[in-house]
Amino acid sequence: MSREQAEQRIFGVLRWVVIAFLAVITIFPFYYMVLLSVKSIDQLLLAPGKLWVSLSELTLSTYQNVLQPTDEGGQGFLRMLANSGIVAAITVALTLLASVPGAYAVSRLKFFGGRHVSALFLALYLFPSTLLAVPLFVIFARIGLQGSLIGLAIVYIAQTVPVSIYMLRNYFVTIPRSVEEAAALDGSGQLRILRTIVLPLAAPSLVATGLYVFMIAWNEFLFALLFLAAEPGNWTVSLGLSQLSNGIEVSKTVLMAGSVILTIPVVLLFYAVERLLTEGLTSGADKS
Repeated sequence: MSREQAEQRIFGVLRWVVIAFLAVITIFPFYYMVLLSVKSIDQLLLAPGKLWVSLSELTLSTYQNVLQPTDEGGQGFLRMLANSGIVAAITVALTLLASVPGAYAVSRLKFFGGRHVSALFLALYLFPSTLLAVPLFVIFARIGLQGSLIGLAIVYIAQTVPVSIYMLRNYFVTIPRSVEEAAALDGSGQLRILRTIVLPLAAPSLVATGLYVFMIAWNEFLFALLFLAAEPGNWTVSLGLSQLSNGIEVSKTVLMAGSVILTIPVVLLFYAVERLLTEGLTSGADKS
């Protein structure tokens, strides 16, 4: 066996070892979380380190407790899921509505400082959000949006637009100008070119950006706590899960059930748009 063949075999084995290791450390925490969520608290106390559950021990009462309305003795997560979905959907829609024209202008128009605009948008995103918390709270309290889902979505939009413009701009610069010039010669205006040519070509990037924004709005906690703490009926699921973890009378199995419910929508969304997400994240990397 030559040295090259030996190296190929060794690295081939090491590759699968590394892949298996990364898969285990990634999947095992979620598996254990699901395992705890389908156990009763008695079984958990008897055997906390047991890594499987028999059919006789399996219970879904934890999920029933988490999803039931609070007036029926549950934790009200079904309402919180709806609130999080509303906030995330509004945030994604309005962020893309603002980011697409901005990213297209930055990638196509020539103006003073145009080369540094993308870096400026990224720098704005890196600005600590905690410094904006108190001023935003005071402003929204004065205009009557404190405690509302719409107000929370507007706060998220202010956070997500800069990085969305940065991400979309890196994709728009990869679209050949000749395609747009040909459409312009046929009499198409700039808005029509953007709507009928650029956006269909940029679908993978739009999906990747939209999913990124969705995750921010779905999982965000600081502003949700600041704006919605006084309105339990408008709590998002991340805020509800935090309050659940602080509850003295709430068992850890119920807490794990709430964590699973928080995680599953994002996982399903990832799998649904996996192909477009991969294309959107890798495209434009050579020109960013």
